[in-house]
Amino acid sequence: MRRIVYAVATSLDGFIAGPNGEMDWIVMDPDADFNEVYDRFDTLLIGRKTFEPMAAAGRATMPGMTTLVFSKSLNPKDYPDVTVVSDDVVEKLTALRSESGKDIWLFGGGALFESLVSIGLVDSISVAIIPVMLGSGIPLLPATSDRVQLNFLKQELNEKTGMLSVEYEIQYSD
Repeated sequence: MRRIVYAVATSLDGFIAGPNGEMDWIVMDPDADFNEVYDRFDTLLIGRKTFEPMAAAGRATMPGMTTLVFSKSLNPKDYPDVTVVSDDVVEKLTALRSESGKDIWLFGGGALFESLVSIGLVDSISVAIIPVMLGSGIPLLPATSDRVQLNFLKQELNEKTGMLSVEYEIQYSD
């Protein structure tokens, strides 16, 4: 079964974007193999608040990836290159996970992450901690309604940039 992974960069003080949505603080490590990261996934899950600025900047999709945008207000006809999901989320994601393919990247949105983890649909969290403190902005994770137990999977430190990547598997109660 394909896994849904919330893979995201965060500041040390827990923000995935600055107060105005800026992401200029994210370290672009010249030694990092971003193709390796992208090769892990073939599908993106994006919330509306993350998608709208991407679409406005002309980056509504990533090459070689299927994009699903979760929104009750977007008109699918306005975005023919993506699939807008507005209902039957559990059924659609359960079917997607059972298809053959690579892992699924929960690309954008702490709110989308919270809604999907609350129904047991996120398998792991992969966080790249960037050595900067923003002071305010869009939080990595919104408050969850329930405690979420995590099991450590792996870590990687980039000594040149000070970026620390960690990955945890989500443990759901049976």
